[in-house]
Amino acid sequence: MKIKQFFIFLALFSLILEAKTFTLEDIKEMPTCLEKDYYIWRFISQPQTTQQEASDALAQAFYVNKAIADVYKAKTGIKPRMGAYCKGDNCVPPPPSNEAIQASRHFSAGIKALKSNDPQKALSHFIYSKQTTDKPDDRDRATFWAYQVTKDKAYLDELLASNEVNIYTLIAQDIVNGRYPKTISPVFASQHNYLHDTKDPLSWAKLKNQVFSGKNDLNKLAQSYAYESTAGHYAFIKSYASEHKEKYYPLPYRNILKSLPTERQALIYAIARQESKFVPAAISRSFALGMMQIMPFLAQHIAKKDGETIDLDDMFDPKKAIQYSNRHLNYLNSYLYHPLFVAYAYNGGIGFTKRLIQRPNMFKKGPYEPYLSMETIENVESREYGKKVLVNYVIYMNKLGVPTRILPLINNLNDGTQIDRFRN
Repeated sequence: MKIKQFFIFLALFSLILEAKTFTLEDIKEMPTCLEKDYYIWRFISQPQTTQQEASDALAQAFYVNKAIADVYKAKTGIKPRMGAYCKGDNCVPPPPSNEAIQASRHFSAGIKALKSNDPQKALSHFIYSKQTTDKPDDRDRATFWAYQVTKDKAYLDELLASNEVNIYTLIAQDIVNGRYPKTISPVFASQHNYLHDTKDPLSWAKLKNQVFSGKNDLNKLAQSYAYESTAGHYAFIKSYASEHKEKYYPLPYRNILKSLPTERQALIYAIARQESKFVPAAISRSFALGMMQIMPFLAQHIAKKDGETIDLDDMFDPKKAIQYSNRHLNYLNSYLYHPLFVAYAYNGGIGFTKRLIQRPNMFKKGPYEPYLSMETIENVESREYGKKVLVNYVIYMNKLGVPTRILPLINNLNDGTQIDRFRN
């Protein structure tokens, strides 16, 4: 969950005295990876770490983010260069293809043309975007908007034929009262996987290397994770093996979640799938932690509020992660009632979401609404995150036995009395 980065720095000085401590030797023994960077951050932030030790640890970083840069400057007075320090192709994500860039530009131009009341110009951009992109979800997005502009059944038929699971294909199926695309929820004979340490970020880093190396039989590798406690790992491997053609929606940790209302269970599943793919020891580049990707400062805040003593590594325990996420969702639901806006707030923060809702030109009745508002949120990460979590929520509501369609949820987005407290 990405929140304003400077809050990461604030978390450093609220680490409790009972927190784990690390030595430079501990850091040196860890393989270079994103997960190691989290421990470098923690090591540099320790009061007993010297400036020289901080410098030695920094040199081992896979990627220097703002959190590491801030603590290093606080420790040494020197602001290090941010970005990849490591060598090789795996240091930073590969850049988008030229096709994807051009398709995205034309889609944005199409939305801008619609806002300027020029649907014909918008249509030409959407068609170009649809024909150019190499990303199936982006193709569905452009096709959906071509349909919105023209109401041409040919575009609707294209969406109905898509095997992707996204907001656009689900809406298309709702228009014709059709069936949603196929998804897979594997059922496992055993609950616990005692062969793998699910709470160890370095073990997760090792598995990723095994998957991406191209040297392993992925279906065989997946079978060693065919347990409920490693359902996320299993789905991750199988999805990659199928080149993401198979859409996995696991239902792990039923014993932890079953006491919660169905809507909350579905929302937690929806967020967990988007945040971490249900991997308990996941760490983001901004050091969001665990299955629910809770930022360090938020974990510290919840612990302090509830009078608990934690170490940040506790967020790698699925039970603790779900507990803390559920408490945070209780707070968000006191202001936001709709899963889309809750998703915006989980990713971008409650302040961001409040400002979004209160803008005079957003989520109000008008041509192409509420879709136009959903496509024009400037925070790209939160914009796309919200759409994906909403889709996950609908899928999981159905898997949990509550028949749910996405179109009714979208149709009430302009009604402030049903979705938030800020407009009442």
